[in-house]
Amino acid sequence: MRFAPAAAALSLALAMTASVGWSAEREPDPRAAMLIAEGQSALKGGDVQAAIDAYEAALTVDPGYTPLYLRLAEAARKDQLQGKAISYYREVLTRDPRNYAAIAGEGEALLEKGALEKARANLARLESVCGKTCPETQKLAAAIATGPAPRVMTAEATIATEQQPQSN
Repeated sequence: MRFAPAAAALSLALAMTASVGWSAEREPDPRAAMLIAEGQSALKGGDVQAAIDAYEAALTVDPGYTPLYLRLAEAARKDQLQGKAISYYREVLTRDPRNYAAIAGEGEALLEKGALEKARANLARLESVCGKTCPETQKLAAAIATGPAPRVMTAEATIATEQQPQSN
């Protein structure tokens, strides 16, 4: 009983330190930061696969750096891999359920997949946590207003469907 006040004070101090550390955005590992910069430069140069490779390498160096998942999702979307992008956005939302960029990005990726109602659900969620004037909300609303991009059929897909036998 005589240690109860000291234990309570210590636990309160630790709780305060933990909550401050949790809310503050930390810097990535320096090696990961170098790989992230390499990925950003590759993405700006149009080399999406090199960007993904650099981001994945950075992820192995610093798997706890949450903004890296947003970069991976952006690169996956540019590579037309919306499903993979959605999984990266959901990883961010698991770590930070109120991450506006992840909610908006997931909504845009869903829209690109043709899931308009799910994208609208993300817009409603974003409006409730961020408001209608938030840049992320406005960007997702504009994307939904434009609608999903038409799907482009490749020559390989056309040949594959033509070669399938017709059933009567």
